[in-house]
Amino acid sequence: MPKPPALSPPQPDFARLPDDLPRPVDDGAASHLLASAIPSVALDSTMGGAVDLSRVPGRAVVFAYPKTGRPGQQPPLPDWDMLPGARGCTPHTCGFRDLHGEFTALGIRVYGLSTQTTDYQQEMVKRLHVPFPVLSDSELRLTRAMRLPTFKAGRQTLLKRLAWVSDDGKIVKLFYPVFPPDKNAEEVLEWLRANQPKIRKPRTASKERK
Repeated sequence: MPKPPALSPPQPDFARLPDDLPRPVDDGAASHLLASAIPSVALDSTMGGAVDLSRVPGRAVVFAYPKTGRPGQQPPLPDWDMLPGARGCTPHTCGFRDLHGEFTALGIRVYGLSTQTTDYQQEMVKRLHVPFPVLSDSELRLTRAMRLPTFKAGRQTLLKRLAWVSDDGKIVKLFYPVFPPDKNAEEVLEWLRANQPKIRKPRTASKERK
């Protein structure tokens, strides 16, 4: 009798988080970022052109993630789900996508960041209808300049999951480690609402003394 065809392994649903997702611990790899100035590095954007995060005026949010998966493909490593902080890039991104209108209402720009190429990111942006720029640091220029926390997946260097709030290119709030990834956007938004920058009143000209 002919052998039955081999069953293909089940495809992961990257939009959902496993119940037993391991929690990452704070290894101190991002502690130097708070209150630091973002270095001037131009990164390719999924919206075309390049973005220099050091030159973004006002308040902005940047969230970094390791690597989004693609439908029909297996994870980068067989034990991807067991690596703390690895799984969850699609829910992480979708969280900021779903709340983007509320960030915009506060006058805050949102940027995604990963070490994937822009072409790789473009597929995700179109498929998930992401309304904000996702920046590519495939050459690791910003990663090395800022000493962002990373880990290895095969031959790839991937960013550990984190987020920050910057004011005129200076980091004023850091979220690291991020867990669970699908709640990070809510956490950032809650902090922003509670910590809105004070509006500086213009100085009035002093009267001349007689």
